[in-house]
This record gives sequence, C-alpha cells and structure tokens, in this order.
Amino acid sequence: MSELTTGRDAVVQRGRRLEYFTIGWNCLEGIVAVLAGAFAGSISLVGFGVDSFIEVTSAAALLWRLSLDAQAHRRESIEKLTLRIVGVCFLALAAYVGCEALRALAGKRAPEHSLPGIILACVSLIVMPLLSRAKRRAAASLKSAALHADAKQTAFCTYLSAILLGGLLLNTTLNWWWADPAAALVMVPIIAKEGVDGLRGDTCCD
Repeated sequence: MSELTTGRDAVVQRGRRLEYFTIGWNCLEGIVAVLAGAFAGSISLVGFGVDSFIEVTSAAALLWRLSLDAQAHRRESIEKLTLRIVGVCFLALAAYVGCEALRALAGKRAPEHSLPGIILACVSLIVMPLLSRAKRRAAASLKSAALHADAKQTAFCTYLSAILLGGLLLNTTLNWWWADPAAALVMVPIIAKEGVDGLRGDTCCD
C-alpha cells in the first residue's frame, strides 16, 4: 500500500471520528434544546434543537460517504446526494421556524426565561468553531466537497448559537418577549440558503 493511500486512509478515519463526535454532541444538544425550548415556549430554542438533529442527519450521511471513500468513481455522486438530503432537511426547518415565529409574534406569546438554553448556547459557541475547523482540515486533505459543506454547516451552527443567545439574553434581562421569535426569524433566511445550496449541490469545490 502506498504512503499516499495510507495517508488518505488516516484522514478518512479522522473524519469519521469527527462525525461520530458530531452525532453524539448534536443528539445531546438537540434533546436539551428541544426540552428546554418546549418548557420555556421558546421558538428559537426549539428551532435550534431541531437544527441539531439535522446536523445528526448530515453527519450520518458523511459517515456513509467516508465509508465509501475507496470507491473513487462514486465519490462525486455520493457527495451530491448527501448535500441534497441535508438541503431538504434545512428547507423543512426554515419553514417550521418561520411559521412558528410569525405565529408567536402575531399572538404575542412571551417565552419564559431559559437558563439551560443560555448555557447551551454558550457551550455551543465554544465547541462548534473548533469542530468546524477540524472538519475543514480533513476536507482539504481529502478534497471532499461534501465534508467541506458539512464543516460549513457546523460553522453555521455557531451563528445560530450566537443569534439564539442574543434572543434569550434580551428576553431574560430586558423582558423583550419579541426578541425570541425575532431571533428565530433571523435564522430563517440563513437556514433556507443552506437548504437551497444543498438541493443545487453547490459546494466550494465545484
């Protein structure tokens, strides 16, 4: 076996470990966010939790992609299929978050304060950039468009964490009830763009 092949196999294994970590972390993050959001009546927190489960779908698809890395002739088609699966999930999430946020604003439904949500958003702001950076390095080594797109989605989760944290803090400190659904609405075009790009199969490597 050549050194080049051996080196690629090592990167593939590193990529798989990153995706396993992504699945574990996002399952925990999603459960905490959805439960805390449901208890507090927070649209942005529930939407953040659903996004975490979409990240699990993305990571599972990437594990499938990496398990077939040796089949060079199938890599491109597998990556595009992976992107489209995740794209559909993101568009569904954008529709859900947008509808629920508009309903909350129209009904003036004030969410409760959520300390678990604030803590979760802070931890996510630390974990997600580190994970995204590691995925980008693996993607560059493998020249994998799908893995690079997955790294972008992990970085995208960092932006959602910041938006979520802002809305929760404004609601907690200033009692701005509308900050939570407003934060959710800010998420919608970002989520939708990722969904459209996924359906089109757009990647940095195209």
